[in-house]
Amino acid sequence: MTERLALLIGSAQPEQAVTPLVHALAARALDAEVEIHFAGPAVRWLVAGVAEAAWPTPAREKSIAAFLDEAAVAGVRFYACGMARAAWVGAEETLRADAGAAGATAFVARTLDPAWRTLVY
Repeated sequence: MTERLALLIGSAQPEQAVTPLVHALAARALDAEVEIHFAGPAVRWLVAGVAEAAWPTPAREKSIAAFLDEAAVAGVRFYACGMARAAWVGAEETLRADAGAAGATAFVARTLDPAWRTLVY
């Protein structure tokens, strides 16, 4: 069984961003190594304050930030695409302290590496 999973999130819609976060948590519960790559407008989830104000369901029981925090505590690594950051993150804005940087090539390399499985959302 492959024990490495890389996910790519491209959506800035909270109801679409929550599923990959739940899948990342499920994979960590199975002891898989997990990383999430944030591309396009989804990179905004890593901007301080953005995820705290977003809720995936009308009941507002858990914010996107709460899912991100839970995933981080579980050991999921976060990566911001450099092109997305240049396009979607203002110069005065900061990313979460646990967000690394990885471009499109890094995610494509994961898809080509037989040791990894990838999911795109």
